[in-house]
Amino acid sequence: MDDKDEDTDTFDPNLPEEGPSAPPPGWLDSVTGYEEHTGGDCTDQICPPPPDFVPKPEDDKNASVPNVMVPTVSEDVARDALLQFVGKKWTYSSKPAKNLIFNELKPFTVYRYRLETFTESRSSAWESEPHTGQCVDGPQNGVSPPPWHVQVSYPPKFTDAVQKVRVPHSSFIKPCHRCHGNGKVRCTHCRGRGLTRCMFCHGSGHSRNRRCTTCHGRGRKRCVSCHGKGYKGCITCNSFRNLVHFIQLTVTWKNQVFVFIPNRVPEFPLKKFEKVSGEAFFVDENLLVYPIEGFPDREICDASKGAIQNHLLKYSAVSRILQQRQTIELVPLTHVYYSYSGKDYDYFVFGRENKVHTTKYPSSCSIL
Repeated sequence: MDDKDEDTDTFDPNLPEEGPSAPPPGWLDSVTGYEEHTGGDCTDQICPPPPDFVPKPEDDKNASVPNVMVPTVSEDVARDALLQFVGKKWTYSSKPAKNLIFNELKPFTVYRYRLETFTESRSSAWESEPHTGQCVDGPQNGVSPPPWHVQVSYPPKFTDAVQKVRVPHSSFIKPCHRCHGNGKVRCTHCRGRGLTRCMFCHGSGHSRNRRCTTCHGRGRKRCVSCHGKGYKGCITCNSFRNLVHFIQLTVTWKNQVFVFIPNRVPEFPLKKFEKVSGEAFFVDENLLVYPIEGFPDREICDASKGAIQNHLLKYSAVSRILQQRQTIELVPLTHVYYSYSGKDYDYFVFGRENKVHTTKYPSSCSIL
């Protein structure tokens, strides 16, 4: 750009200032079934399921559980488990694990109850995209289906997933609210003039009693934000001038999980059970499951009843319950007492993976 061009004021009074990022209230058309969307913001509106989508539990219905045998751990398994545990601790010697003397292996009956409630929730919000000539599915093609009648493809049961769907027949074209349909907006940095005050001479054209070498004495410089044009392309419509507005439905599938383990062995931290599996001897799956009755461990029965009531109240109000599953696992736990070099020690073997937990081990040296 030559000297003459750089002094030229490019201000165009017809170019609009940049409008709001979201359409103002009343800017968008009303869509039947989605009237709660009064403005153009993209905030999701929760769509509770209609009454006929909410399953109703039957009164006085319960689930019964079969009896189960408590698994036992042999001395060989207990020793191997400890050796594997010690092998991952570089400061532990394997000698005590190889030469310990078992005093007692005490198995415990540990039940893990799990309730899974697979839910579907729906929310909707206005979205938009530049209109580049694409076909628009608007109300001329019919009335938009209500949120819970929009067809979606379902994921496998008890799997978390999210799917975004454009509501049929909810689309329409409007001039871009940000640029008022011009495709460009006045540059806010130079206020549309293409020139900004020179920062080195503060607009005087002189610096230290000399002509400013940065602006060549003009006091103004070409705007670096708009490259001297005085305007910028609209970032909302990508300079296409028009927007396609539509209602986007967000469908969220979530597996809500409740887990309970009665604390039968206070010295063993319950958190350790989170990383191991057990033997599932009871699996009950249906649209709705019912409280467990007659099981020897009363705490499991109480946990089942409370969790089922809680999930029904908590999730059916804002989402649709698609399926429930309750399981009881027997999680192996054996308290091992042993002696080494005349002193008594102990550790726990737990889970089908035969993990080990101990707070004290005979040796802490790096020599194996």
